[in-house]
Amino acid sequence: MAETNSVKYNAPALDKGLDILEYLSKEGIPLTQAEIAQGIHRTPSEIYRMLVCLEARGYVVRGANAGKYRLSLKMYSLSHTHTPFDELKRVASYPMQLLSEKTRQSCHLSIMNNDQLLIISQMRSPDAVSLSIEEGTHFPLSMTTSGIIMLSTLSAKKRKEILSRDKYYKTWNKDQKEQLNSEIDRVTKLGYRAEASKLTSGVTDIAVSIGGNAELRAVLAVSVFTSSLKEELKVESILKSMEETKAEINKFIGG
Repeated sequence: MAETNSVKYNAPALDKGLDILEYLSKEGIPLTQAEIAQGIHRTPSEIYRMLVCLEARGYVVRGANAGKYRLSLKMYSLSHTHTPFDELKRVASYPMQLLSEKTRQSCHLSIMNNDQLLIISQMRSPDAVSLSIEEGTHFPLSMTTSGIIMLSTLSAKKRKEILSRDKYYKTWNKDQKEQLNSEIDRVTKLGYRAEASKLTSGVTDIAVSIGGNAELRAVLAVSVFTSSLKEELKVESILKSMEETKAEINKFIGG
């Protein structure tokens, strides 16, 4: 169960404890000490103290009769004390602030909620005049750069299912639908998108994905006055700064 890759610091006891928790979660049924030991390729005596500790801390529960171990609800309770998106907002705040200061532009973070894009965090530009996208606002996935980035992170099956419910997509003809799907494929290969906004004239949106696992997907975006791009800013320089911010946020969330 434990990773075989070499690490700078080893923690054998922690490895054994995590192996036990992961194996019990994977199997999904109560198991004896011997069965757990066999499953994680250790001896029963090796894991005895770990099981005693995990039981004392409330992470596993042992049946009164057969003495089999199962996971308690403690892991569930801990994982729901704060949602993953609460933690994402927290760790993304400082990197987003640095991005805003470096590019002199506002940036925002969004997730998918009820088949729409939901803005969960915004960092305003330090300049006197800038674009602002309020937290809590919903936008259609099919009509936004961030939405297309989000769709590009999904499986083809999941994407098709979501678009079948999109109020804009449902009214489009075959060519329009094919154009969107081709754009999603293009973005999947590039890893970013920079296009004029379909919802706000005179604005260009630049976006990259954050995270990547099934539980935590988000999009980091910068919205810029298109005229500014022509005069003093370059998409490439903004994108470079966004990629650095993306790497910093992913480092904190394990993306």
